[in-house]
Amino acid sequence: MSTEVHSLGGLIRAWRERRLPSDVGLPSYGRRRTKGLRREEVAQIAGVSADYVIRLEQGRWLTPSAQVVASLARALQLDRTETELLYRAAGLAPPGPGTISRHIPPGVQRMLNRMADLPLGVFAADWTLLTSTPLWDSLFVRPPATEVPGQNLVIDTFVNMTSMMVADPHGGAEAFERALVADLRRTTAYAGDDPGFASLIATLREQSPRFAALWDEGRAAAHQSLVQTVHHPVVGEVTIDCDTLAVPDSDLRIIVCTAAAGSRATEKLARLRGSDQIGGRPVPSPDWT
Repeated sequence: MSTEVHSLGGLIRAWRERRLPSDVGLPSYGRRRTKGLRREEVAQIAGVSADYVIRLEQGRWLTPSAQVVASLARALQLDRTETELLYRAAGLAPPGPGTISRHIPPGVQRMLNRMADLPLGVFAADWTLLTSTPLWDSLFVRPPATEVPGQNLVIDTFVNMTSMMVADPHGGAEAFERALVADLRRTTAYAGDDPGFASLIATLREQSPRFAALWDEGRAAAHQSLVQTVHHPVVGEVTIDCDTLAVPDSDLRIIVCTAAAGSRATEKLARLRGSDQIGGRPVPSPDWT
């Protein structure tokens, strides 16, 4: 393999050319002069400009941020080894043991594409939203993670007060809050020394007395599947099952929301699925930036 292919630009181009639009859940329009994804398509999925991808491939921009590298790895559906290689080609140290991983395995990406008609969100172990389906964005009135990266469900719940999720019609908000904090407590077992994670906990403790009180209880438990009621401004309350899926050798939290066939919730999800909210995408609130 030539030196050019080992460069940052060469790697991005080689990995871009091996993917088809159908691999990443995009339709294929028009005749393609070259194989693989277009630069514009990679840019769309990664949430960067097409010009930025061109400059990376041409070697005119050699120092992308870790956040951009993680987004490109997801867009190109790289496995863990390839993702580490992309970090090193960009002059960055790959996330090591004891840190919060943002890596999404290709199999999870394919599952996301095939389940695009459901509300589905993929979270890192600190509950930062990594990617989601359009129906998730519409149901929870959130901008796509590619447009507003860094959205964190725990911050939205305890600090911004913008979360519309309430767990268990009987347990109310308290059940959902306790589940989030217990899961976050569990993450300290392997990521307690991650600077970003430590900063997140410090911010939450400082800005939310409610979080601090729950955190100090010391309860640690994996996040469980819950019944949740979403307070939507257009279709009203939507009560759904939110199941947490585990991925082997990964700390991701994949939340898949479903409703019983023929239920009012199913009807409301169908309205959202066909509404202009998905195509137009909700306007971000200042709290999400």
